[in-house]
Amino acid sequence: MLRIEHLVYHYGERAVLNGVGLTVAPGEVVSLVGPNGAGKSTLIKCVNTILKPASGVVEINGRSARSFNRREMARTVAYVPQQVGQAMSMPVIDMIRLGRAPHRGLHSPEHERDVVMGVIERMGLQAYAFRLYGELSGGERQRVLIARALAQEGDLMLLDEPTANLDLRHQLETMTTVAQIARERSIAVLVAIHDLALAARFSDRLALLHDGGIHADGPWPVVLTPENLVTAYGVSAVIGSDSGLPYVLPAAAPSAQA
Repeated sequence: MLRIEHLVYHYGERAVLNGVGLTVAPGEVVSLVGPNGAGKSTLIKCVNTILKPASGVVEINGRSARSFNRREMARTVAYVPQQVGQAMSMPVIDMIRLGRAPHRGLHSPEHERDVVMGVIERMGLQAYAFRLYGELSGGERQRVLIARALAQEGDLMLLDEPTANLDLRHQLETMTTVAQIARERSIAVLVAIHDLALAARFSDRLALLHDGGIHADGPWPVVLTPENLVTAYGVSAVIGSDSGLPYVLPAAAPSAQA
């Protein structure tokens, strides 16, 4: 579904991404993890053609991402950004309907309505459907944006810190829904996320970004090792699982240890 090879992106003279390679298969959830500035958001924006890499390959469904026109990209790739601009004053239901815009004219009005209402129900947004988007809290807006992305019904979903503004309950509900839909619809999902425990719990693989490249890639027990966390984050940590639920407990920066 998604293939990235030898991707390079510079901010000025600094190579944020320097030869990154990564794949995401249909039905697979892959989380990009790493410290601030590691290039997680940059990589997602290169996939979505918001940013143009200096070199490298990004292919979606075997086709160069740069060959997609805007409507084709919107039909194929659903994107939830980390930062949202000024809130629009429209009802939530209309905001979610925007996710169907790339499909306009391809389906019956009944089908379009069913998709939107189904997403609203699945995300638990019934009580917000006719409220103005601009009047919602940051966490509520984030859930609406994820619902809009789900309504796009693309083959690839890109999520940039989707749980950043959500409370514990809605973090779990959102990531559970994303993982379930990925499997049900065979959607490839690439998530940039800071919460290592959430990433480990809901992802098939983690890709740890460090020093411009993928430092480690695989199931969470392979990636979330004490050695890798010291290398990438500069902290020691206690890592394990309890009743099948992974946890990561930062202990101390190496320089602060006794």
